[in-house]
Amino acid sequence: MPRTKNKYPRLTERETEIMEQLWEKGALTVRQLLETYPDPKPHVNTVSTTVRILEEKGYVSHDADSSKPFRYYAIATAGDFAGRSLAQVIKSYFNNSYTSAVSALVEEEKISVDELKQIIEMVERNKQ
Repeated sequence: MPRTKNKYPRLTERETEIMEQLWEKGALTVRQLLETYPDPKPHVNTVSTTVRILEEKGYVSHDADSSKPFRYYAIATAGDFAGRSLAQVIKSYFNNSYTSAVSALVEEEKISVDELKQIIEMVERNKQ
């Protein structure tokens, strides 16, 4: 099932783990993906099924050489995923308020005044 334009279905935790490995390491076989897990490792069938689900969701594809184990690679970029994930966090935890999200960062001292100034400059540039 091909993905729709700029729309990616939500990922499970296990799917996210696999995507992170593919973004970091590039194309991998199911066995190579399995090796990236700490002990106790999931069953090979679990990893294989998860990769196929990612392919159905439009995040992953594989090479066409059927004489070797398929090497799966990410189609979606980490940037595609990051923007969608951030929007979901803000919707879920900050009542869809970006102001509340930034306020939480300020209160917890996770963002500096200089970083806030940079954000304001970016917003002002994008308005022009």
